[in-house]
Amino acid sequence: MFMGEYRHTVDPKGRLIIPSKFRELLGDEFVVTRGLDGCLFVYPMDSWEAYVQQLQKLPLTDKNARLFTRFIIAGATICELDKQGRILLPVTLREFAHIEKDVLLAGMLDHIEIWNEELWKENADFSDMDVIAEHLSGLGGRE
Repeated sequence: MFMGEYRHTVDPKGRLIIPSKFRELLGDEFVVTRGLDGCLFVYPMDSWEAYVQQLQKLPLTDKNARLFTRFIIAGATICELDKQGRILLPVTLREFAHIEKDVLLAGMLDHIEIWNEELWKENADFSDMDVIAEHLSGLGGRE
């Protein structure tokens, strides 16, 4: 399970160090793609394959389903770690997530999010968690 927050920098060549705790779970090859809210998603291959199976269940006749699938799949790339534990983030993904230098990697159970650190600060407003938790309690799961 991926959890925790780690701050790192992207070097001028677009390389990013992946925290060692995340490297163990990612394996030799993994997928980086466009994520929601302006971040990137990183999936180990087994989680990626499960996610793709869910996308394949979406109806092709639904325009939003096609758009969402394009958004995720067309933006996806397979990555490998180099000997220093870094990945090369493609320019298109860096541009999408406004990643230039300072990033935050957030563990999200079955995947990792990579954020421009300033965008993380804007999107990670945890001040209303009691209200959000109450709303989510009606959706099932643990209470």
